[in-house]
Amino acid sequence: MSAKPKAKPEPTGVVHVNAKDLQGHGVVFCPNPKMPLWSSHPKVYLDLSKSGDARCPYCGTQYLLDGSLPKGH
Repeated sequence: MSAKPKAKPEPTGVVHVNAKDLQGHGVVFCPNPKMPLWSSHPKVYLDLSKSGDARCPYCGTQYLLDGSLPKGH
């Protein structure tokens, strides 16, 4: 029996964040506090500091940084 390659999750939505939403150094976490408890998965930290966007490897939610990071990040 051969194992199928793991498919990337389909996006479940887009979350726009700004500098005040970041946990520090351009990082957000998923699931975020606005997501329903029933759809939770292990908490993962996503780095937005380089490209301004990241996708959750569990649920596919895309996080987009609106604006720019504060100086020093």
